[in-house]
Amino acid sequence: MQLFPGIDLLDGQVVRLTQGRRDSVQVHSREPPAVARAFAAAGAGRLHVVDLDASFTGGTTHNRATIAAIVAAAPGVEVEVGGGVRTAEDCERLFALGVRHAVMGTSAVKAPAVVAELCGRFPGRIIVAVDARDGKIAVQGWTEATTADAIEVAASMAGAGAAAVLYTDIGRDGMRSGPNLEATARLCRRIAPCPVIASGGVARLEDLDEVSRTGAFAVVVGKALYERAFTIEEALRRVESL
Repeated sequence: MQLFPGIDLLDGQVVRLTQGRRDSVQVHSREPPAVARAFAAAGAGRLHVVDLDASFTGGTTHNRATIAAIVAAAPGVEVEVGGGVRTAEDCERLFALGVRHAVMGTSAVKAPAVVAELCGRFPGRIIVAVDARDGKIAVQGWTEATTADAIEVAASMAGAGAAAVLYTDIGRDGMRSGPNLEATARLCRRIAPCPVIASGGVARLEDLDEVSRTGAFAVVVGKALYERAFTIEEALRRVESL
């Protein structure tokens, strides 16, 4: 299993939210490139970046200049970016910055044919985000609930050629209450061999052991790193030993 450190961007700063709520913002760094550089120096092979401004506004505001600086600060490290990625043009803008993977969530529910077409146009580069609350997907930066079943949408997008499915349990995100292992394992079984990237809830190094047993390809860790529950070096050593 791999580990991807998370970098959430809001107003050009590295922040963390609790359960995606904008009013819960905590600023962890005003120098995102320095954060990316430190993760790269520790040995991270990929960074998971979320443009929260673009997510909340649908791309009206964005952090593309900061994303470009992150890519430049971490040469040789893959960068995946989500948040407000809804169209082919959004993907192309990110790829032009040096981003390796575009993460699409809202469009997988609202415009699945578009996402399927992009999976074919950019093979191996489109990751589909399935952000679930009680098994149902939330979109528009998690501000809009839907009746779409998370596993069914994931299965459909995996069949369309998604490079991976990023699964986030919204109720666990930023809570450090432990990952939703049962749901992650169920998703892994349903969409195999499409890789699953698990996100939300990691609080201890032991959580990494448990996520690996679900069959997940990778895990995103954010708040636990920023609040120093463990270091990035400790986390990378842990997953390398699994």
